[in-house]
Amino acid sequence: MLTIHSFCFNAFQENTYVLFNEQKEAIIVDPGCYLRNEQEALANFITENELTPTLLLNTHCHLDHVFGNNFVSEKYGLTAHFHKNEQPVIDRLPEGGARWGVPCEPYKGPVQYIEQDEIIVFGKDQFKVLVTPGHSPGSVCFYNEAQDFMLGGDLIFKDGVGRTDLPGCNPLDLIKSISEQILPLPESMTIYSGHGPATTWGREKKANPYILHILKDQ
Repeated sequence: MLTIHSFCFNAFQENTYVLFNEQKEAIIVDPGCYLRNEQEALANFITENELTPTLLLNTHCHLDHVFGNNFVSEKYGLTAHFHKNEQPVIDRLPEGGARWGVPCEPYKGPVQYIEQDEIIVFGKDQFKVLVTPGHSPGSVCFYNEAQDFMLGGDLIFKDGVGRTDLPGCNPLDLIKSISEQILPLPESMTIYSGHGPATTWGREKKANPYILHILKDQ
């Protein structure tokens, strides 16, 4: 059974997730720790719970989701896993930081690209990669069928969806991603989003105006 802990980091109020199993192995998803005290909060949690990080996953590479990639990669010797279409996004990290007034260095660590339907094995647990572009050209979600939850990045929020007015965004791709990748999943599934509170797919299908609009056109 996986335990899921979240942090709200940086000026964009991004959700960083640490998932860990009974063997104290941990996955770090979308480390958004920008300030030193945020880095310390993440590291202290890992130390206090005697965790050993073994995976670094990125749902996408917008700056607020990868501020802490260098810190995590260097401190724990991890390789960042993300879709190949996110490489240009992370390569423009300093440019994006300058645009938003948050200076940041390029990611310097190793990378492993992940693909649609790839199974990421973590101890006895598994995550299926769902490629869901729209908010970003290579956004992905990590779906854990056994525990009925998804790490959804900025695809779907409680009462909202990811914005599509940034470079590399595409609203038609976002609609297609939700329709083809998420719609078939169980309504009981919990969605852990990149911003804001967790929700369920069933709740969003009934109350999220953006999802209701998509469903109307099915």
